[in-house]
Amino acid sequence: MSLASGVDENPPPPTVSVSVDSSRHELTVTSGPFDLPNMPPMEDHGMMDLGVSHDTRLQRFEWPVDGWFRGFRVELVDGKGRVVPPHVMHHMVMVNFSRRQLLYSAAERLMGTGTETEEVSVPKTIGVPMKPGMKLGMYVAWHNDTGQDLEGVQLKLTMLWTAKNQNPPPANALPIYMDVNLTIGGQNTFDVPPGKSTKAHEFTLPVGGRLLGVGGHMHDYGARVWLEDVTSGKLLTQVVAKRDDAGKLLKVSRKLFGVSGEGLRLKANRRYRVVSEYDNPTGEMKPKGAMASMVGLFVPDDMRRWPQINPNDPSYRRDLASLELRGAGSTSIPASHHGGTADAHSSREGADGNTSHGAEASSEGALRAPPSGHDSHE
Repeated sequence: MSLASGVDENPPPPTVSVSVDSSRHELTVTSGPFDLPNMPPMEDHGMMDLGVSHDTRLQRFEWPVDGWFRGFRVELVDGKGRVVPPHVMHHMVMVNFSRRQLLYSAAERLMGTGTETEEVSVPKTIGVPMKPGMKLGMYVAWHNDTGQDLEGVQLKLTMLWTAKNQNPPPANALPIYMDVNLTIGGQNTFDVPPGKSTKAHEFTLPVGGRLLGVGGHMHDYGARVWLEDVTSGKLLTQVVAKRDDAGKLLKVSRKLFGVSGEGLRLKANRRYRVVSEYDNPTGEMKPKGAMASMVGLFVPDDMRRWPQINPNDPSYRRDLASLELRGAGSTSIPASHHGGTADAHSSREGADGNTSHGAEASSEGALRAPPSGHDSHE
């Protein structure tokens, strides 16, 4: 996509650096500089998912400390040190290439953040287990609609961590991502017919555990996403969309089950179903206008039963290939970034065959709003 602007068409490539403050238990990832031409406003969520954004290539680095990741905050400044409005960063997703997702043969989506996300943290009693040398990567989707070009933008991501020697140690809580229409390495968008419609995906868990909280991601005309037990038909939990009078999405609710209690108990090898409902009042079909997923933090009963990466799995290889394509200059990059963190932009306010059943399945998960009460992305 060619944009007429005063921004240098051949700026120096952005770099990424990592620093550790052991006294504050903070790790800072600095990425940039980015030159962001002004862009027209987005009319709906689908514009971003079809690649109408200033996307970055995947930037790789290593996690340097032994402990538990438990929160983050984001700051944006331009080349002159001026604060950049947070909505310019439409979303950011971090990938952990050293661990796969629970349900899908795809790299773990460690975290995600969107336009209005402020500082996110969970209690020190829980955290995502991390080891030195874990291979991470991050990418950002920019949408600069400030009315002026922005030059030399730096993204500063401060990640909070709990030290390995904390006693008692935190409970291991990992991202879980449940999508109604996930295709690893491809698009998980789907058509929205007029009126009410539903779409569902069934799965089993390779290890039981407790769900601490959930958030969700939908697009305009989305109504709700829920999780149910297939055998009993029991509704286990749901997140609901808040919409304006025209059905446009404002935000998606969150459900917290408590980080100190039992949470929502899910059993290994039991069949579950994630379901979305859309209510399109326009009288027209909205091609590829929808996404729907539920994400949260999951405490497994036994980390030894967490599925391992199979680098030769075709689904895993497709996921890696799609990540490498991000920011490669295409204006229609597959929307597979939603395939993990609760999705980074659910609010304007603010597979292995033995674990996944159905024609579609895929990838994103994140430390984000559900367990900590912050804005739920994706």
